[in-house]
Amino acid sequence: MGKVETAAEIPLEFSDVSGQKVFNVKNAPVANTVGELISEMISAMNLPRNDSNGAPLTYQARSEREGRHLNASERIGDALEAGDRLTLAPNIDAGMS
Repeated sequence: MGKVETAAEIPLEFSDVSGQKVFNVKNAPVANTVGELISEMISAMNLPRNDSNGAPLTYQARSEREGRHLNASERIGDALEAGDRLTLAPNIDAGMS
């Protein structure tokens, strides 16, 4: 018969690594990449873009459901499910000064 309809957008929940900032996204486009979503969430959640030394920070999203960090190039529709909870954490480069 016909194809199964899939949602073009899904709801997601984000928090910072401390859990103090929580942000609900009602319509994350499934065609976008995780990296695009992370970039939007950094601004929406007002997360710092630089560390204490002024160096730029990069962030990773961790899927609570899967217990893994998502690759920035993964498509939202391939990596996530409606209602997933993600934690945004800055990448820490050990040994950098």
